[in-house]
Amino acid sequence: MKKKEKEIIHCHKCKNQSDCCKFGAWIDLEEAKKIIAAGIKGDFFHFEADKAFPSGYKVGTSIEDERCVFLDPDGLCRVHKFDYGLKPVTCKEFPYEDGELSDIAHILCVPYKARIKNRKKKGK
Repeated sequence: MKKKEKEIIHCHKCKNQSDCCKFGAWIDLEEAKKIIAAGIKGDFFHFEADKAFPSGYKVGTSIEDERCVFLDPDGLCRVHKFDYGLKPVTCKEFPYEDGELSDIAHILCVPYKARIKNRKKKGK
């Protein structure tokens, strides 16, 4: 399988910054506990064991493929607005997962989709 090339994605240039939150995220259980302790409005779903997460467990921030429950009606992240330090690593690092471009970046990441479109126009 071909490894995806490392690209720099500039989220601050994205006009639709909440598009990558359309389907929620998997976050580490310990991060979820800190968000709950801070009293930030939102719930967690789908508790699962997962050795890829530091605590060994992950929880989802949405039901099925719904938008993240931490998005305000204005499309901004309640966790980010409250304290960026509490924002889950998964969310901070997207569109990357474990240092590589996520398999769903081409679906959710507007700046990445624009690059793909530009490459196709240029014939690359």
